[in-house]
Amino acid sequence: MITIYTTPSCSSCRKAKKWLDDHKIAYEEKNLFNSRITEEDIDRMLEHSENGFDDIISTRSKVFKDNDLDIDDMRISELKAFILENPSVLKRPIMIDGGKLQVGYNDEEIRVFIPKRLREMIMCEDCPNGDNCDYQSILKQYFAELKDKQQSH
Repeated sequence: MITIYTTPSCSSCRKAKKWLDDHKIAYEEKNLFNSRITEEDIDRMLEHSENGFDDIISTRSKVFKDNDLDIDDMRISELKAFILENPSVLKRPIMIDGGKLQVGYNDEEIRVFIPKRLREMIMCEDCPNGDNCDYQSILKQYFAELKDKQQSH
């Protein structure tokens, strides 16, 4: 399941959640201000990032500037402790699922979270209509399949 780290005032977070909701993709939301993140959360973010802390920390954030910090001068344990005390330094939203990580909201990149069955339908694998499907009709067909599965369970 996708974990999405958000804050209430983040418009990109709202866009990402709306996209996930519109595609009926389940997620667990962790509001950075309401529920404390853990060192395990940070480790999970780092495990899936390409550039480590640079991918997840906003060095332009007020708290980062107020403390006059240089990310390159800090030990990993110091950075983790700083994030735990000041979760607002994290970029938002941060979405993780399996080996996939997305930081921020991007219309194209968020599509990595499309479920396998929907991807197959979009690629017209086993499609009775051939290449004559548009995205909205594929979504309707996918949602109908989900509904049928739920009703049969």
